[in-house]
Formats: sequence, structure tokens, C-alpha cells
Amino acid sequence: MRFADDAEMFAAMRAQLFTAVVGDILDTMGLLHQFLPPRLRPVRNDMVVLGRAMPVLEADHFGTSVAGQNPLTAKPFGLMFRALDDLKPHEVYICTGSSPRYALWGGLMSTRALHLKAAGAVLDGYCRDTAEILDLNFPTFCMGSFAQDQGPRGKVVDYRVPIEIEGVAIRPGDIVHGDRDGVLVIPAEAAEEAIAKAFEKVSTENKVRLAIQNGMSTVEAFETFGVM
Repeated sequence: MRFADDAEMFAAMRAQLFTAVVGDILDTMGLLHQFLPPRLRPVRNDMVVLGRAMPVLEADHFGTSVAGQNPLTAKPFGLMFRALDDLKPHEVYICTGSSPRYALWGGLMSTRALHLKAAGAVLDGYCRDTAEILDLNFPTFCMGSFAQDQGPRGKVVDYRVPIEIEGVAIRPGDIVHGDRDGVLVIPAEAAEEAIAKAFEKVSTENKVRLAIQNGMSTVEAFETFGVM
């Protein structure tokens, strides 16, 4: 299956695919550990995040402007504003590296990301300003909400670099797909094959559903169609 660009591909995926079917396909391709931990949930259940990963590396910091060997230690929020402003259309701000002591995302960040046509945010930590994020309808996946600010506690130390969340590697350009059932990462080099097979599986599952509704047993359905 060929698409003119990412916008067309993501629109088709959003209309027909869901994380469970894509995850099943990745399993068949030998990519058995692509789901991020289930603690990362949408701030509203009907939210879907789908786009190219823009990985962000965060680190804990103690004090807002303490002099140190690294110039970033004296820079409020580190590189966070640069990372945010560097978001491109259809990209997902995906962040890890810090302890869960403060929020990694908020309402003003969502406002800026929405203006830049970013696809969403996935945080290995908390968000805040949840009411504002919901009003903006900006797809945000995280551990939950916690209002404590990252300003005096954490800094972005790098972005557009590979990161890892509980053994799942996320590299710039990988595809991030999240819905109420989880968030998974599709490696860029596997994306074309995985997405094409996922569309095929959805089509087959629709036939299985119809057969079961018409009385076919699950044993016969699996023997006939090979999916369940």
C-alpha cells in the first residue's frame, strides 16, 4: 500500500487501524516489545496519537540557576523551549529520562504544539493544565496529572536523539501510535511492511466478525481465516 505522504498515511491509519491490530502484526514480524508501559494513558479515552517520533531527553535538576560545568545547568528548563519550537507537522513530542516528581507537559506547551501542527505528546511522566489540554483537544498520553512544575526540578538536555522507555527504543522518525489500549512504536524501517499488513489484517478481521455473527465457531473461524 502506497501513500503520497505522511498526512495521507496517517489519515488512513486513523480511520481504519488501532494499536491492537498493529501490535499483532509487529509480533509476527519478530518485533515483540514495541508497546510502551501501560501506565501511559490518554488524558481522555477517545484521544488517538499518531505521528513521527520527536524524542526528547529530560533529566532531574536541583535548583533553577546553579552554576556548574555544563552551561545548561544555568538555563531555565534547559533546551525545552528549543525542542518544543522545533516540532514539525505530524510529529509527536515523546519524552523520558526524569523521575516522576513533576509535570513534563502543560497547557501552553500544547498550545504551541497545536500551532505547529504537531500530532501529540507522549510523556513518561505527568502532565498538568489538564482542563486546558482537554479544551484544546490535543492528544496527550502520560502517567496522569500532577501540577508540580518542572522549572526548578528538571531540564530538557537533548532532543531528536534516540531514547528508551522500559526497553522500547524510540528513534527520530519512528511512528508513534497510541489509543485507549496503549502506545506502541513502529520502527521506521519496518513501518511500510507493518502498516500494509495491518490493513490486510483489519480486512480479514471484518470477515471473521461477520462469520461469527452468522454462527461460525471460533475454532472454524481461526482455521478458515487464520486470525482471531
